[in-house]
Amino acid sequence: MSADDLRGLSARVDSLDSHDESSQDRREPLWRLARFRVGLVAVSLTVPVAWIGQQATTRSAYLETVNLDAVMVSDAPRRSIPLDVHPRVDKWLEAFQTTRRDEFAHLLIKKNRFDEVIQSNLRMRGMPEELVYIPMIESEYSPFAVSRASAVGLWQFMSPTALQYGLRVDPFVDERRDPIRATDAALDYLDYLHNRFGGSWYLAAAAFNAGPGRLERVLNRRAAGKEWNDALFWDIVDYLPRETREYIPKMIAVTRLAKEAEAQSEVSDFESYTVTPYRYDNIFVPGGTTLRSVAEALNASAELLVALNPHLTQRMTPPGEMYGIRVPVGSGAVAVAMLSLDLSVRRADD
Repeated sequence: MSADDLRGLSARVDSLDSHDESSQDRREPLWRLARFRVGLVAVSLTVPVAWIGQQATTRSAYLETVNLDAVMVSDAPRRSIPLDVHPRVDKWLEAFQTTRRDEFAHLLIKKNRFDEVIQSNLRMRGMPEELVYIPMIESEYSPFAVSRASAVGLWQFMSPTALQYGLRVDPFVDERRDPIRATDAALDYLDYLHNRFGGSWYLAAAAFNAGPGRLERVLNRRAAGKEWNDALFWDIVDYLPRETREYIPKMIAVTRLAKEAEAQSEVSDFESYTVTPYRYDNIFVPGGTTLRSVAEALNASAELLVALNPHLTQRMTPPGEMYGIRVPVGSGAVAVAMLSLDLSVRRADD
């Protein structure tokens, strides 16, 4: 399956739909009291105090490591999404087991990059683990994915919806590409849609793809008076936009096949292809710091820093503000020390 094939099923939220409801209409989930937004990543906050006015003799690195075992987890029961049997699902099952088998195996490996981030967030919220496969459908698990409709990132947010859910989108930062922030916003959105559409994850996912206003109009025209539930999706499927008709069947198919592969411990044809989980340390640097300069301080590749910071669209921090840069796990203190030393040398030369 090509990237275009997958992105053809990307979320397209009409600008009309993105303004259908105000932020006051959204219910704040109880789990948010924890306010832990990073998922299962090795995170450190390293603050270079030399960059905020102190003398070099008092320069130090403050390192705070988050204890992931102590993170608040939702007490709500974690339910599963039903994996219905349906001819539309069978079509995708056959495709992923035959003509698109290799591509599906490759996608399962790519899933490992962000699996911890997404699954830990789902667990904290008590949301179904099957939702981890939505980014497979949306973007092939690529933070850099852009659809023909200009949806961006792992979860293929349109700009109005991204802004509505608190994501930053400007010339220097596009948090639709940020795996952490975008996942948090996407699950906020899915949780809201789940509540709005009668507790149905099928309808919530369909609304995520087509837009809640569009889905609601179809429901009001074609299913007036009926209970909004998962079974109703199959009653209205033929009246949905073309890409949304295949969205839920595809999600069910990839989930079933992935679960079967995991249960059978199948060896992938791409066993030599490895993916590093998305983990990092976080350091705060002055505005205008380039990813290349941080890479050079760490003797690392610029491409690695770009992969950890896909949301920095200019490959530098936004001017005029202290901003966090993600660096490889265990390198935060080194990066701070090297960058601070470089800054001191340049000041001495001046």
